Amino acid sequence: MLKSYHRVFEVPHLASLLTWSLLARLHVAGLPIAVTFLVAGWTGSYALAGVVSGALTIGSALAGPIRGRMADRGGTDRLMLVSGVVYAVGLSLLVVLPASWWWASVPLALVTGVFLPPANQIGRALWPRITTGQVRKSVYAAEATLQETLFIIGPLLAAGAVGFAGARAAVALLAAIALTGSIGFALALRRAGVTEADEQAGPTEKGPRRSLLTSPPLVLVLLMCLLMVGGLGSVDLAIVAWAREMGAPGNAGGLAAIWAAGSLVGGLVAGTLSGQARIPLRAFAAAAGITLLIPLLPPVTHLSSPWMVSPVLFVAGLAIAPTLAAVMERLGDIAPPRRRAEAFGWMSTAITAGMSVASPVTGWLIDLGGIAAGVSGAAVLTFTAAALSLFLRPLPEKASEAV
Repeated sequence: MLKSYHRVFEVPHLASLLTWSLLARLHVAGLPIAVTFLVAGWTGSYALAGVVSGALTIGSALAGPIRGRMADRGGTDRLMLVSGVVYAVGLSLLVVLPASWWWASVPLALVTGVFLPPANQIGRALWPRITTGQVRKSVYAAEATLQETLFIIGPLLAAGAVGFAGARAAVALLAAIALTGSIGFALALRRAGVTEADEQAGPTEKGPRRSLLTSPPLVLVLLMCLLMVGGLGSVDLAIVAWAREMGAPGNAGGLAAIWAAGSLVGGLVAGTLSGQARIPLRAFAAAAGITLLIPLLPPVTHLSSPWMVSPVLFVAGLAIAPTLAAVMERLGDIAPPRRRAEAFGWMSTAITAGMSVASPVTGWLIDLGGIAAGVSGAAVLTFTAAALSLFLRPLPEKASEAV
């Protein structure tokens, strides 16, 4: 297993680029927890907390393709620096906002989301530029797998900060992490000499650019991402709500970490498999895992300890990273070489749009029917995404099948 990943890190500068790209995204995993505790503490409503979290993701969704086009044109180091500074300032303003002005957090979150540092678009568009063949497949799997550590560390950091110093301190901490990661990734891009557009990616398009949304295969992948990640984000919100209702906010980070640990293990295994991934099989497995949680949650079942659900949470996460890695690789294959960052910008838009819609709906379901109702909504979203994956056509190249 380790040999498969060793080849990835033999590529010059790849270890530094991947590390800083991931660190620049670390805050994203914990921010929904911190913002939910902050706004729910102000208003007492999970639905309103979901609206503010949704505003952050809507802002990011609106700007995703634009940031991708800017990255395709070059100057990615400057793009990371400017967006990182403005984003950190926006989160800092949210920290100092008086509780009575909670309504102002919605437009503030929207504007802040517009400047989310595009580390994921830049990185994912960069891997095909500096890797080829099986190494390229492995780097997408490695990224998806390593990103699962963010879903362990991020929620733990946020929940720990909430528990020890309050929600405002948690948001401030994540703002500092976002700024540090953005600066580090910008410097890594400069050291690697990959800040400008790839001149070997083929001729520039002549005439007016056609929208990438005119490509049915690409739209299908984007819609699948929207639904799948919306469902995964709904589970995160339900875990936060469960921990808050138990009066133990620190449990949110621990439970989310167990779920992410299952995904980490699944991703490590999937990254060693050769051939084309069977995306529908992985997607249905992820949806089925979420469904397993429903009968174990209140008001269906009231467990004496939330940690009793840990084994099921771990199993539920096993198919998440393998599914996301396969989808990212597929998008990199079908996107035009000179517009990969834009394509991944649309993926970011689809993901954040899914989360922005799912967050308030999940909050409403939790307010209405409890934690199990919120996770039921997540199961519906992920099963719909899995059903759409049945329409993905295999790539033309011949390869041995892998689960």
